Amino acid sequence: MSKSGPEKLKMESPDRNAENIENIARLFPGVITEIEDEDGILRTGIDFDILKQELSGDYVEGREERYEFTWVGKKQSIVEANLPIQKTLRPCKGESKNWENTENIYIEGDNLDALKLLQESYLNKIKVIYIDPPYNTGNDFIYNDCFVMDADEYDEETGAIDELGNRLIKNGKDRGRYHSDWCSMLYPRLKLAHNILQEDGVIFVSIDDNEVHNLRKMMDEIFGDDNFIANIVWQKRTSPDARSTIGAAHDSILVYARSLEYFKPSLQLLSLSEDRISDYSNPDNDPRGKWASRDITGQTGHATPSQFYEITTPSGTKYRPPDGRCWAISQNSFEKLNIDNRIWFGKDGNARPRLKLFLSESKGMATWTWWTNHEVGHNQEATQELNNLMGVNDIFDNPKPTRLIKRILQLTTTSNNRDIILDFFAGSCTTAQAVMKLNSDDGGKRRFIMIQLPELCDENSEAYKAGFKNISEIGKERIRRAGEQIKTEIKDKKKQKKIDDEPKTVPDIGFRVFKIDETNMKEVYYSAGEYSQETIEGLVDNVKEDRTDLDLLYQVLINWGLPLNLEHKTEKIDGFTIHIVDKNALITCFDANIPESVMKKIAEKKPLRVVFRDGSFESSPGKLNIEGIFKTTAPDTNLRVI
Repeated sequence: MSKSGPEKLKMESPDRNAENIENIARLFPGVITEIEDEDGILRTGIDFDILKQELSGDYVEGREERYEFTWVGKKQSIVEANLPIQKTLRPCKGESKNWENTENIYIEGDNLDALKLLQESYLNKIKVIYIDPPYNTGNDFIYNDCFVMDADEYDEETGAIDELGNRLIKNGKDRGRYHSDWCSMLYPRLKLAHNILQEDGVIFVSIDDNEVHNLRKMMDEIFGDDNFIANIVWQKRTSPDARSTIGAAHDSILVYARSLEYFKPSLQLLSLSEDRISDYSNPDNDPRGKWASRDITGQTGHATPSQFYEITTPSGTKYRPPDGRCWAISQNSFEKLNIDNRIWFGKDGNARPRLKLFLSESKGMATWTWWTNHEVGHNQEATQELNNLMGVNDIFDNPKPTRLIKRILQLTTTSNNRDIILDFFAGSCTTAQAVMKLNSDDGGKRRFIMIQLPELCDENSEAYKAGFKNISEIGKERIRRAGEQIKTEIKDKKKQKKIDDEPKTVPDIGFRVFKIDETNMKEVYYSAGEYSQETIEGLVDNVKEDRTDLDLLYQVLINWGLPLNLEHKTEKIDGFTIHIVDKNALITCFDANIPESVMKKIAEKKPLRVVFRDGSFESSPGKLNIEGIFKTTAPDTNLRVI
C-alpha cells in the first residue's frame, strides 16, 4: 500500500517524445544522456552524434548528401505531433442523437488535438481513413499550430479565430511560406493518423494538382513508399473548367496501406461498381438470384472438335457457331450447364444461347485507378445531393458525392465486420452519410468517427442565413437528416415488401457529440510564495467547478485508453451515483465523502478498473483504507484517483 493512497491518472494525452526516447534507449542505451533545458532543468535526451554512429557502418563526420523531402518548419511539425496536451473531450448529449445506443462519434474541435486525444483509445483500431483536407489553392483557411502573435495582431494580419479560439490562416500564394505552412499543418496529423490505423488499415486522401506532389512525398515518408497502393484519378466534373487554359476535370485520391503485407488479403480488389451491378436482373425468377449473360461463341485458334456442334433451343430453333467461329465450351459442358439452367435462350426460348453469370457468384472486375463521374458521382451531383437534403442551396462549398465514399468503403470494408471509418476533415459529413447508407444497403455494422473544426460561416453565406453559425453545425445536421431519410426509405420499402423479400432493419443512425476543451482539472502549478489561503481552499477539490460527472467520466476513458462508444449506465448505491462502463470494464464514482460501505459494494462488483475523485474520501485515512478494501475484495481491480 502506498503512503498517499491510490495512484493518480495522468490527465493529458500521451507524451510521444518520452515514449520515443524510451524505445531508442532500449535499442541503444549508450545514446541516452542528460540535457539542460532553457529553464535550467535537467531532462533525459539523446546524443544524436552517437546515435548516428550507432546506425552507420562507417565513421560519421559531418552531413552527408542524401535524398530527402524537407521544408521550413518540418522539424517543428514533427515535435508538434509528439507534444502532449492537457485537453479533454466534453460530451454534449443535447446535440447528440440516440446517445445511449449509438456507436458513432462526432468530435468538434481542432483535429490535431482530437487525434492526440484518440491515440490511446483507438491505437491500431481504425480500418479506413478518408480525408479531404484543404487543397491549398491560395484561398483556403488552414489550421495554424504556431501561436507567436497575440489575438488582436493575429486577426488583423493573417486570419481568423473560430468560436472555440482555434486560429486559422488564409494561406494565400503570396505568403513566403505558402507550401511550407500547408505541409507543416498536414504532416503531424498524418503521423498521428498512421498510429491509429489497423495493421490491415488503409487511408485515402483527396487532393488536387496544387499539392499532390508534396502530399505524395509526405505520405511516402510517413506510411512508407512500399505501402503506396494507388493514385486514383477521379473525374470530378462533367466538363472541363472553362476558366483554365487546359480545364482541370479531376482530383487525385492517394491510397496507402498501414502495412501492405496485411492489407492485401482484406482488400476487395474484385468489386463490382454500381453501374455494373445494374446490369444484373432475374427475368426467369431463378432462385439463385440476379444474373447477367455472356456470349458463348469463341475463336477457332485452339478449338477442339468438341466445340463444333449444333444447339437446339426449347422452341426448336437450331444454332451452329457463326462462320469461322466455334462454341467457347465443349458439347458435354454445354449440356451440363443447360441441365443446371445456366443457359439463357431469351424470354421466348428462341434466341441464340448465352451463359448465365450470377451476381452472387461473381467476383466482379478488377478495380482500376480511373474512376468516372458516371461511376462514383461528380461535384454537381454532390452539391445537389446536399442541397436537397438540407433544403438550402449552396450551403457548403465543394462537398464530395456519397457514391464516391461508398465506393471506397465497398473496396475496403465488409458488412460482417464492425469496421471504424475516420474522417478528420469531416466538413459536411459526406463520409458519415456514406457509412450509414452502405450499412442500410448491406446490413453492415460499420461505425464512424467524424472530426471537424467549428470554422465560422461567413455572415453573407447561405449557410449563415439558414441559421448555421459554423461548419460543425452543418455536418451534425446533415447526419441527423441523412439518418432520418434512410429510416423513412426503409419504412417505405417495408410497406411494399414482397413475402420472399428479406426484411431490412434501420442501421445505427445516431452519434455521440464531443467538444474539445481544456482539461477538467484545475491549474495547480504555483510556487510556494504564490499560495494564499484562498488558493489553498480552492484546491481542496482539484476539478473545475463547471465540470460534470459525465465530463470527468470521458476524460477518464480517454486517459485509460478506452473507446468513446462503450455502453454507459448509472446506478445508485446508498444514494451515491456510480457510472458503469461496458458492464465491468470501468466503474467510477465522483461524489464527495463516499463511505467505506459504498466502496465495499463497488469492490464486490469486481470491475476491471475503478476511479474516484481525489475529494471523494471522507478523510485521509479513508483514502489509504480504500486500497485495502479493494486488495481484499477485488484484488485484480486497477484502482486510480483523479
